[in-house]
Amino acid sequence: PKTCKVNTEFASDLWIIEGDVTQFHQVLLNLCVNARDAMPNGGTLTLTAENTRVDESFAAMQAGSRPGPHVCFEVADTGTGIAPEHLDKIFEPFFTTKEPGRGTGLGLATVHTIVRSHGGFVQVQSKVGRGTSFKIFLPAKPEAQAEEPANDAEATTRGRGELVLVAEDDEPLSDLIQRTLEANGYKVLMAGDGTEGLSLFLQYRSEIRLVLTDVMMPFFDGIAFVRALRKVEPTARIVASSGIDLSEDAGGPRREIAALGVSLFLQKPYRAEKLLRLVREAIDAPAHGVTGADGTPGGMVAARVIHSAAVPQPAVEKSTPSPVMVAEPALGASQNPAAAHPPILN
Repeated sequence: PKTCKVNTEFASDLWIIEGDVTQFHQVLLNLCVNARDAMPNGGTLTLTAENTRVDESFAAMQAGSRPGPHVCFEVADTGTGIAPEHLDKIFEPFFTTKEPGRGTGLGLATVHTIVRSHGGFVQVQSKVGRGTSFKIFLPAKPEAQAEEPANDAEATTRGRGELVLVAEDDEPLSDLIQRTLEANGYKVLMAGDGTEGLSLFLQYRSEIRLVLTDVMMPFFDGIAFVRALRKVEPTARIVASSGIDLSEDAGGPRREIAALGVSLFLQKPYRAEKLLRLVREAIDAPAHGVTGADGTPGGMVAARVIHSAAVPQPAVEKSTPSPVMVAEPALGASQNPAAAHPPILN
């Protein structure tokens, strides 16, 4: 927002960090979005990065840390701050102080998981009315040299102009998914929840080749969205994604969404390569849906009635693309099919 000022202070000799650039990008995006939301009336967002050495005494006081060289990233805001009674809960999944519909409570849990998986740790300082500072410490290799970006993306995972509808309520992740797909040859329609997703699907149903939906969304969740899609388009290609357990023996949402004919799942967090591979696999696979006892697609005769009568069928203007569809690759990615995959994801 224009009311927020952004300052950056990065050391010129930062050490090398070994890890997934995609996930690091997700960490910083999540923290920056939280900082923005904490400054509704404006303020200052400061991003810094510097080399530091964690000694044994400091490591002994910080759970999960190890002595040695680290790079410290700090995301600080001058916003509303976090109440002291909430500080020990902010990394718990689904904990949020935002109003209903504004957050899932998974952003900071994702940050914590990613940082810990890379051998790092997080420090938080906050004062109500003064602002919040998150410091991310990641193990570094002072003597290492940066590698040239690999130019080995497989042409088989790239898009060929297909339109993908993405329903995802996590704003940073939504932005990363869109950039990744567009940079790899796909067109993208973005929806913030199932209601918006269904509206876009009805408008562009003849052009949409795949639907990628989060399972846990406010108002109209992924399961309700898939159920509605199956009624209007029983053979729609669908990939489901979630931060909750979607393994085959998990039951719950996995069982419900699988019963609706969805067989491809993305477990968060995931790499860009996995997203692109699964999207390509889903688009290339034969379309299929759920089948009713009478052998008709959709699992219920009523689906045909809804399809033909209750649901309006708007005309699609093929010559006028949606304003949210961007065919040009983002993030300065090359048009060359061998271009490296851009960042993503949680």
